[in-house]
Amino acid sequence: MLAGKRILLIIGGGIAAYKCLDLIRRLRERGVAVTPVMTRAAEQFVTPLSVSALAGEEVHRDLFDLTKEAEMGHIQLSRVADLVLVAPATADLMAKMAQGLAGDLATTLLMATDTPVMIVPAMNVRMWQHPATRRNLAVLKGDGVSVVGPDEGDMACGEYGPGRLSEVPDILAAVERLFATGPLAGKRVLVTSGPTHEPIDPVRYIANRSSGAQGTAIARALVRLGAQVVFVTGPAEVAPPEGVILHRVESARQMLEAVQAALPVDAAIFAAAVADWRMADQSTSKIKKVAGALPTLRFAENPDILASVARMEAGRPALVVGFAAETDDVVANATAKRKRKGCDWIVANDVRPETGIMGGAENAVVLITEAGAETWPRMDKGAVAERLAARLAEALV
Repeated sequence: MLAGKRILLIIGGGIAAYKCLDLIRRLRERGVAVTPVMTRAAEQFVTPLSVSALAGEEVHRDLFDLTKEAEMGHIQLSRVADLVLVAPATADLMAKMAQGLAGDLATTLLMATDTPVMIVPAMNVRMWQHPATRRNLAVLKGDGVSVVGPDEGDMACGEYGPGRLSEVPDILAAVERLFATGPLAGKRVLVTSGPTHEPIDPVRYIANRSSGAQGTAIARALVRLGAQVVFVTGPAEVAPPEGVILHRVESARQMLEAVQAALPVDAAIFAAAVADWRMADQSTSKIKKVAGALPTLRFAENPDILASVARMEAGRPALVVGFAAETDDVVANATAKRKRKGCDWIVANDVRPETGIMGGAENAVVLITEAGAETWPRMDKGAVAERLAARLAEALV
């Protein structure tokens, strides 16, 4: 998706500038040419030598470079890129952008460019929440500038809150979405994946036998078709795909919160193996083994995430897809589940141990829709994902 693109990377002066070294490396792994520009303040946090070594190009720092001015080099820099990416975008740099100042190379390039601009803000939480920063942010958004983050967390200054630079995978995902093409370009799709872990005590939990492989493959296939994918995953065995908006959760209730926060979306695919029950009274201390005595475990029902979204009265996704892992009467049970949950499609499979599907590399599914049951041949989970993503694209057009 990014191969052959050129990004003009403007590095602002903040402690988060160190993340740009990894960002450059990851961009180049994807075939992106990176032209780095550093403010004088940025040089206090990372060295031009490090940036240049990773980018494989000269670091541009001075507005008045007499060896290039005959060709108006600073103008040329701003025009040849496919994207101008500002990371970190400090409060000072955002203010200068909003006011149209052009006192150094970075701000002059931003004023002279006619290509898309994306900023990744990073600053102290109080600076981020200051009315002046909020006004500047609104101006930049109104000018068509894309904004990634910031994240919430611990600050280098010791405070906690919004203002952390977004993680490199999230920045990469935002860049990929900007250049996305395909039948799902402009569509936002939610995918849940993996098992949930419901704690019994601090060292034990209840879980389902799910690797997360199928959900991960689905998310990856959707990204390839140009979708913006929000990926909510429990503690899966497989690594999450690149190019998604990633939310990691542990329990069913945490997954529900992440799903609700991701709405609205155009489609939602619930591939996660959510535990049906949790402990009614989770122990805060390890339950000790006592010879001859068994602990009494009381269960409570977990929220039904699929049904809660499928039965929304306002803001319901245009397409809601559930999964049904069955051991008996697969088609009958999955058909009943589709009606009971109120979803549009159910992807059903036979997970008896002898099939090797649960946790395995292949899947054999039956797609249940309003029209009936459609049996797919057994294939690897990547092929299942591609076929499902293609069907979803057809349905959303």
